[in-house]
Amino acid sequence: MAVGVERERDPFAEAAAEARHRLVTALAAGGALPDPAWRAAFEEVPRHLFVPYYYVGTLGGYERLRYDDPDPEGRRRWLEGAYEDEPLGTRLRGGDLVSSASQPSLMADMLHALDVRDGDTVLEIGAGSGYNAALLSHRLGDAHVTTVDIDADITDAARAHLHAAGHHPAVVTGDGARGCPDRAPFDRIVATCALPSVPPGWPAQCRPGAYVVAPLSTGIVRLRVEDAEHAEGRFLPTSAYFVPLRGALPAAPEPRTGGLPRRALDSDLFRFLLTLVSGRLDPHEAYDLWRREGRPARERYGVTVRGGRQWAWLDDPEGPYAWPLGEPARRDRAGG
Repeated sequence: MAVGVERERDPFAEAAAEARHRLVTALAAGGALPDPAWRAAFEEVPRHLFVPYYYVGTLGGYERLRYDDPDPEGRRRWLEGAYEDEPLGTRLRGGDLVSSASQPSLMADMLHALDVRDGDTVLEIGAGSGYNAALLSHRLGDAHVTTVDIDADITDAARAHLHAAGHHPAVVTGDGARGCPDRAPFDRIVATCALPSVPPGWPAQCRPGAYVVAPLSTGIVRLRVEDAEHAEGRFLPTSAYFVPLRGALPAAPEPRTGGLPRRALDSDLFRFLLTLVSGRLDPHEAYDLWRREGRPARERYGVTVRGGRQWAWLDDPEGPYAWPLGEPARRDRAGG
């Protein structure tokens, strides 16, 4: 199953189909595939073709599983792992993951949140293995899908994987923070990498009424685009952890945790707020706010992009709790 092999020559096809059916059955039972069109995509797109090798975490770092392992047990573990509901590291650099195949249930949640319609054009930021682009192509057709990644090695591999699976969307090497103006406008943008803020060029590359679904902090924000300078929306309930976007967009500051109680750091919801307001709000102020407001869930938070500014907020875009995104921190503008 070398990269680029045709599907009919895939020696793992029968076993993969059974594993894929088990995965889809589990996803559907968990409520992740309410749309029959997306269920069909997950049933029919062979994930294993997109991860001919991948890395799984161990106590000593990472173990590499691969399709051509000389040990049959190694090949079995590789194939079964390809159809687990788990993220898979696909590329290491200097010991750090720089690309991954996302967890299928999370992918299903994000694709559902896109709310696509027949004929919609979609820009994916972060080509990864190419699997998500294949799901989009299955649903919408190759001509309606563009996927972008900054790393030519990643786009080359994604293109080969897509070809092996019978899909041929546009695969572009470029900085995803800048979008893909040559193929705009888009009806939907979906990012599969973590953002510190919303890249300012994205709404301008969307048609009015478009949706942007993207990881921010440790959540997924869903924005509705009103026009080139205005987009707004709330976070989905689910948590999300992605490889960071690489490119022109400045990285988000690491949150400070010194002196915070262990019960706060053990809370996924508090760490979401702490990451969202990192560099904008003192960690102890964030903790006091979180307790005072009843330990708010992710869907109470949102993001607004307007007139060259953008900010995250709790409950109300114009309310008392708002924190700027994508610009230097200023203590006089931090909410709370």
